[in-house]
Amino acid sequence: MQTAAPPATPAPSVPATGVEFSRPVARRSKSAFQLFKDVLDHGGPGYLQFAITNICNADCGFCGFARSKFDPKARRSVTLQEARDVIDICVKNHIGYLLFVGGEPMVHRELRAMTRYAAESGIHPMICTNGGLWTEENMRGLADDGLSSVIMSIDAHDISIHEKNRGLPDVCKRIRRANEFFRSAGIQTTASITASRLIDDYEKLPAFLESLGFNSCTFSYPLTSLASSYLSFSDSGLVNYSKDELLVVFEKIKRMKQRSGFPVVNPAESLSEMQRHLRGEKEKFGCLGGHKYFYLDWHLNLYRCHFWEKPMCTIYEFDESKLIRDGCTRCMIDCYRDPSVLQFVAISASDAFQNVKKGNFLSAAKNIFDRRNLTSIKAVWDDRKWIGGV
Repeated sequence: MQTAAPPATPAPSVPATGVEFSRPVARRSKSAFQLFKDVLDHGGPGYLQFAITNICNADCGFCGFARSKFDPKARRSVTLQEARDVIDICVKNHIGYLLFVGGEPMVHRELRAMTRYAAESGIHPMICTNGGLWTEENMRGLADDGLSSVIMSIDAHDISIHEKNRGLPDVCKRIRRANEFFRSAGIQTTASITASRLIDDYEKLPAFLESLGFNSCTFSYPLTSLASSYLSFSDSGLVNYSKDELLVVFEKIKRMKQRSGFPVVNPAESLSEMQRHLRGEKEKFGCLGGHKYFYLDWHLNLYRCHFWEKPMCTIYEFDESKLIRDGCTRCMIDCYRDPSVLQFVAISASDAFQNVKKGNFLSAAKNIFDRRNLTSIKAVWDDRKWIGGV
């Protein structure tokens, strides 16, 4: 499949040929009735991480996408038409949230057109970025295009440490300005923090995040290997922990979440689940990767998550018959394990409804009275403000 490889730092505000950018796109939200119907029918909206490019302008010490490590000959990006195909297929498969990732998605010249097409199709478009390419023009443009939410990477509680690791001088100024702009535009932003040795004191993070204008954060659990095409991992000493060290890291995050008052999106139960994973104990929540959450790469290969070796299929083959639900607990990737706790109660409601329709009343009762539903409801309640803003 042919792909287009854009330059390393194009301006994403450049209009795509044939795309009309003059009118703002209204950000849509479903009615409570429609959302309830969707939950009963199929467990609620799905979520796709779409790596539209493997090019990155940053040089992070714990990432395989880093510009100094990545082979320029391997650069690949999707075309606008491919992205439109993806979005059309997402609509048919109940994907409600589309997160544009990379590499660095902001290097892609067609990002605005993709964002606009997703919003016009009724999907919530989100961007995960290092923040190094923000301009007044592309921020205003993406807001007008219907951007739903922004996730920006933070590596430490100190500007100099963060910018040195990223290889992006003055990126914190751009992040601060972006938070200011998006707040005024009513678009939620979240800091994504990789748990690494760059953080020597988790208690210092809330004040630093607030100084940059963040109102919430989520922690990315350290990754030293992935079998899929995704390269956001490294065997660097910055993220290479022993099991005992990782147990302590998760405890520090839990303590920060409990004591600081600063909103940490990772559910407390998910953090405890990761500790159970490390100890080899039985885990309570199987992952919904492959069932409600997916990873799509620049070759348009669809994976159940970043961890898995083989793709499920190409995006053009994706339909309900390809869905996987096997209670997997192989990895600790936060963007799949965390929402699996949050959406558990919606899946239980859907299972109960489907069992009632089939006359399986005992099975429906087991779905309804599963104790994990209460844990999931509590996690949703704790994160309600963040969930409502996505």
